[in-house]
Amino acid sequence: MATDVAFRLELFADYLTFERGLSDRSVRAYFGDVERMSAWLTARGLTDPAALRHTDLREYVFHLKDTGLAPSSIRRALSSLRSYFTFLLEEGALDVDPTELLESPRSWRNLPTVLDREEAARLVEAPDPDGPMAWRDRSILELLYATGMRVSELTQLTLGRLDLEDRLVLVLGKGSRERVLPFGEPAARALGRYLRDVRPALDRGITEGALFLNRRGTRLTRMSVWTLVQTSARRAGVEKKVSPHTLRHSFATHLLEGGADLAAVQDLLGHADIATTQIYTHLDREHLRQVHRVFHPRSGGAPTPPSS
Repeated sequence: MATDVAFRLELFADYLTFERGLSDRSVRAYFGDVERMSAWLTARGLTDPAALRHTDLREYVFHLKDTGLAPSSIRRALSSLRSYFTFLLEEGALDVDPTELLESPRSWRNLPTVLDREEAARLVEAPDPDGPMAWRDRSILELLYATGMRVSELTQLTLGRLDLEDRLVLVLGKGSRERVLPFGEPAARALGRYLRDVRPALDRGITEGALFLNRRGTRLTRMSVWTLVQTSARRAGVEKKVSPHTLRHSFATHLLEGGADLAAVQDLLGHADIATTQIYTHLDREHLRQVHRVFHPRSGGAPTPPSS
């Protein structure tokens, strides 16, 4: 069928089978979800995946809801679509992923894990001060929490993008968009010690200017940063499920709790659409409700002072 060719459905099935290694059952489920979407789009004259916008896919999600499909089935369909557009990106058929701004209806969305301020402080201070990589690890954690940058952005940093004196770093985000991020004195102090005491011993002339190096003298990987965050969370006694993205969520939430403007937080996070940033307003409202429950005398959550 022309639709199969235009949407590369057979190639997608091969990708799921041979590159993702999914079972036959999973392949059929993913393929069925994408085939249903492609038929719906084609019926509306949308036959080129590269021309799709996230608003087109949002309309399709509303269509699924209107057909009475169960929320769990819609969530699975969204997972299938994200896998499909990842495949198209890897194939070079797309430049931009239209699912990047696609969200499930708000009532279905699980809010991301966020550390409170005390947990975040314990985590970034967790690396063993006597360890040979202590200042590198402390720098990474401080920078993730101080700037809210993505782990992929952190691992791509170079020395030339860091201005330690003015406490600024230039990151390259999604869509090759650059943004300048400020950081505070704790991150600057840790970075200064890392650059002075640790990095020179790691640099073996094969770094390509990478800021963060591993013991082999090459650029640190995302998996290494993920492992560092997990290890530090355990050392800090943080029982929540934590990843590098948790520090990004915590960064945004703590800014909003402190009164930061949503548009400013959007710029710092590098979100193309402010709708993506708005999830943090829900987290902030949860914080305000908790404050109200604890401190307001008629909230039902705070003890009533005895009468004098």
